[in-house]
Amino acid sequence: FALTRHHRALQEMVIEGSSPMPKRDSLLHEGKRFLSYNQIHKTVASLADAIREYKPDCMVAIGGGGFIPARMLRTYVKIPILTVSLELYDDKTNTRKDKPVKIQWFDSVSGVGERIDGKRVLVVDEVDDSRTTLQYCVEEIMRDHTPSDIGVMVLHNKEKTKNGVLPPSVSYFAGESFPDVWCVYPWDATDIDEHERKAKLCSQGLAPAEGGSFSSPVIIASP
Repeated sequence: FALTRHHRALQEMVIEGSSPMPKRDSLLHEGKRFLSYNQIHKTVASLADAIREYKPDCMVAIGGGGFIPARMLRTYVKIPILTVSLELYDDKTNTRKDKPVKIQWFDSVSGVGERIDGKRVLVVDEVDDSRTTLQYCVEEIMRDHTPSDIGVMVLHNKEKTKNGVLPPSVSYFAGESFPDVWCVYPWDATDIDEHERKAKLCSQGLAPAEGGSFSSPVIIASP
């Protein structure tokens, strides 16, 4: 599809994507949504055509959640992956910081930052939750570098009030949009077999009835 440049405040153009999940509603398990590597790969694949049409020159993967989705996307879109690491939550105290903190960023010595200057850049992360981290990353790239265009791709967009705001010029892609629930990703699992078992229950709609339901995956574009 062709991305429109007419940005409407508080509006997003929603376009149905090819669903990597069963058409029936999926349920939560233990109050959480467990996601498998297979589901995530298919979600990335469902976005590939839209990303190719956007024609990015490089990806900026936000660590750690954006690393694996970015590598999966590179299977379909052959462009370099640059990485940054931002911390919004303190793992030791389990508390949220006032704003994201840079753990890793581009340096000016190696010339990595020059890969962004004048280029079309796609920022990749796993989930758009509060949008705080995405806003910070996009604004830092725009402030310190001169990309010709910048877009954001996430696997999942949570339908909730966002604390962060993306600039109107940013193109936005999300593989799936669903209510504000706790997502559990396979790269966070300590027991991958147990995680995959729970993800299968969620995807097949066989989880206990304490959960809620989800709509089919969508691609969201709000440039």
